[in-house]
Amino acid sequence: MPLVAAAVCPHPPLIVPELAGAAAPELDDLRAAADAAVARLLAAEPEAILLVGGGPETVRFNAADWGSLRGFGLDRPVRLWKTSCSGGDRLPLSLTVGAWLLNRSGTELPRLARSVAHDATPAECAAFGASLIDDDDPRVALLVLGDGSACRGVTAPGYDDPRAPAYDEGVAVALAGADTAALRDLDPVLSAQLRVAGRAPWQVLAGAVEAAGGDWRGELGYHRAPYGVAYFVANWERV
Repeated sequence: MPLVAAAVCPHPPLIVPELAGAAAPELDDLRAAADAAVARLLAAEPEAILLVGGGPETVRFNAADWGSLRGFGLDRPVRLWKTSCSGGDRLPLSLTVGAWLLNRSGTELPRLARSVAHDATPAECAAFGASLIDDDDPRVALLVLGDGSACRGVTAPGYDDPRAPAYDEGVAVALAGADTAALRDLDPVLSAQLRVAGRAPWQVLAGAVEAAGGDWRGELGYHRAPYGVAYFVANWERV
């Protein structure tokens, strides 16, 4: 089957050191974990990388499209892959940070990107994931972007919610165990209440892996909640 590996990373703008400024060292461990996850993804020897992240709607992007962090104070385009006049400033934040991570790795592999609507149902996400990769495609690796709850403490963007730690722990266990059923079971209503940005992309991952078949193993490389937002870094590989 063409799906050879997957990695999960978060997409906080502050992972980009130029945006974090003097606070950049506070996320050094997250950057290191994300870099390691991308390197492990590339070690599976894919022939192309497919980025999946949340966005306002479900969209297929062109290889020449790019994203911008201008709204966060960095006026510099982040290219997905090729530079071409046919591209546009279209990538949502999740895919912009994903493209930044890939560009940081130095890989020149072809890459494509898809956003999934934040409010897509679990069934829609799973079906979308199952449709991403055909048997005739080249060897593809998925880079899935998504944050956990934003309600971990009174200084969190969504303030404090006592349901958040248990939710995030469930996601961590599912990612560590490559548990597609647990990801598919994430409640979209609770996820929205906890301001989770990764629910839909994780369910797309579940659908893609289930459609690919075979046995998979997971490894969780990072699970913390700096700034009151839960971030996960994980790798999934075929057994």
